[in-house]
Amino acid sequence: MNLRKKPADHAKPHAASGAPEVGRKKSTINDIARLANVSKKTVSRVINDSPFVKEETRVKINAIISELGFAPDPQARGLAFRRSFLIGMIYDNPTPQYVVNLQQGILDAMRDTSFELVIRPCDRANPSFLHDMRFFVERQKLFGVVLTPSVSEDDRLVQLLHDIDCAYVRIASVSLDAGQNMVVTHDSEGAADAARHLADLGHRVIAHISGPSSFRSAHERRRGFSKGLSERRLRLDRGYDREAAYTFDSGAAAGEQLLTLTPRPTAIFAGNDEMAAGVYKAARDLGLQIPRDLSVIGFDDSPVATRMFPLLTSVRLPIRDMGRMAAAKLIHRRTDKHSNELTEVIPQLIVRESTAPLG
Repeated sequence: MNLRKKPADHAKPHAASGAPEVGRKKSTINDIARLANVSKKTVSRVINDSPFVKEETRVKINAIISELGFAPDPQARGLAFRRSFLIGMIYDNPTPQYVVNLQQGILDAMRDTSFELVIRPCDRANPSFLHDMRFFVERQKLFGVVLTPSVSEDDRLVQLLHDIDCAYVRIASVSLDAGQNMVVTHDSEGAADAARHLADLGHRVIAHISGPSSFRSAHERRRGFSKGLSERRLRLDRGYDREAAYTFDSGAAAGEQLLTLTPRPTAIFAGNDEMAAGVYKAARDLGLQIPRDLSVIGFDDSPVATRMFPLLTSVRLPIRDMGRMAAAKLIHRRTDKHSNELTEVIPQLIVRESTAPLG
């Protein structure tokens, strides 16, 4: 009887490279180091694009990474340089579109790098604010943070970041720090342009709706607006100045109050586009037409400015660019000397259909 010999178990085919079997476990940096016969530190240097690796070794390691489908955890990517590749964006701004635009800008700066973004909303009025921020930064082992208005104006938080040695960049309406830590938006200059525009159209009873007093930008925009009026020998009457919350509803409420005054204002400058949209609602509810009965100017030139009828005249801040500039200052701080210089943005008045000469 002829018997066919059954192959021994050890004769079963297997990967010559010694790679872990698919499906058994996720590949690790240790697996790559073993297969490439190099140290774990060398693998980490290749992952982090360090120039201190021979090209032959780099090609070999990248081939193994590709074969295994290895995707490193961003928190572990800084092994070779003892840093993380996570950047945090901390915000307390009530305007969603502003936050989204900044986020997109930060992501623009991260493109083709090893960095990832972590978003963290906060409430500066919460008693646990500083504790929560410290826990967030230390738990994530952040490379650095982008501080957006108005959290960027909080010197307590900046001191905390100094204490725990976390890099940061502040976006603010005025310079509050060393140049390497600042993107300055000069909000007062844009607000002054808005005042000049309304005055040059012949308006004399002009009202203002500001953001919350906890925001430095609200004070700067009011200051600039008053300055622009004074240049045209006008002044902002306290009775025509309302504080709101940078939100649509608060803008509508403030607009209704102003538009029932006697004499009624013929023009309103709102501290952001959300509040300007609220003014549109208040005017419509009172049977007023824009710009025939009321000229309106907003601030930021967010997408909503071109989604209303008539199209909104607004002071443009390149918010997405501001996010990109802030993140780039963090990412390239060690390699680009220009990132240590003050970064400045100049607002621009964009005239559309919501302002017209006084009839």
